[in-house]
Amino acid sequence: MKGLLALLLGLAAVPALAAEGGKAIIAYVFARDAGIDTKAIDARRLTHINYAFANIKDGRVVEGFAKDPENYAALRALRAANPHLKLLVSVGGWTWSGGFSDAALTAESRKRFVQSAVDFVRERDLDGFDVDWEYPGLPGFGNVHRPEDKANFTALMSELRTALDALGAPSKRRYWLTFAAGAGSDFLEHTEMGKVQAVVDYVNLMTYDFRVGGPLAGHHSNLYANPADPDRQSVDRSVNEFLAAGVPAARLVVGVPFYGRAWANVTPANEGLYQSGSEPKERLETNYDRLAAELVNRNGFARRWDAAAHAPYLWNGEKRLFIAYDDPESLREKCRYIRERGLAGAMFWEYFSDRSGALLGTLHDGLRP
Repeated sequence: MKGLLALLLGLAAVPALAAEGGKAIIAYVFARDAGIDTKAIDARRLTHINYAFANIKDGRVVEGFAKDPENYAALRALRAANPHLKLLVSVGGWTWSGGFSDAALTAESRKRFVQSAVDFVRERDLDGFDVDWEYPGLPGFGNVHRPEDKANFTALMSELRTALDALGAPSKRRYWLTFAAGAGSDFLEHTEMGKVQAVVDYVNLMTYDFRVGGPLAGHHSNLYANPADPDRQSVDRSVNEFLAAGVPAARLVVGVPFYGRAWANVTPANEGLYQSGSEPKERLETNYDRLAAELVNRNGFARRWDAAAHAPYLWNGEKRLFIAYDDPESLREKCRYIRERGLAGAMFWEYFSDRSGALLGTLHDGLRP
């Protein structure tokens, strides 16, 4: 009975967007040192923008790029024209997660980090905070990591939730708290998902990069596992593992990539699918807009569809090149899956990887018609 009560209380805290049946469409916007042209962002088709990235310096959240102030101003202007849009800052990422373990280590260090996070959100008039710690208890990009990260991640997220609620209490404003989750079993082993999910609005699954380079060419964001994949990785597997770990479906967000992954020197059997390969020496443009315009059924590449994995790929037999990616057909399948499983919605990395709008349009049509 206590477990059921806790589940019901947790579901009651799920954002109204999910409770009303609407699906989230969350865009990570990564401008680096460039200024954001708001005309290039179709905010009408988004529910959230996660601006990437803020950094961590001396245990505090700080801006990451020189043009951040003007970019936050541009995003606020975008929100003013689209009042439904929520703006969050994402802190960390693959290259800037090195300060998380130290920041979460003690009650004092967490207090310093949390206060800086709240100040960051308040001073820039944002709607929330997204934690992209890659990864608690794991080295990621050669980061400091500790066994204590498992419990400390829970404590950090809980204290962020409390502080954001306190920030919003006077004005009765709800601030969002989300985090990016590694899609593999390792992430679950080093975190306490049953506890963490209760204090966040969304768990953004990074269900992509299942394969990055390495000796075997194959899908990197497939919906279902292909029997030829020795690791049997898939979106479906990740979703099921997170559900089993205690995350309600209404909090799970499926991540999709707006870019592909390439292999060279691929063994031609089965048109390269799950065959040996290596990192390409020549640069291949794998952002979706360029890939669709220049490579799909062009320049020696043929598009193929893997019915088992519900995923496309490109094969160039002459050059023995293989590219895994998502396209409108595979995203329609993922949208159907999200609806049927009662998941919260989709997020994608990264907005400017598809300036054609084809993939975002597919997500919008599939999740918020």
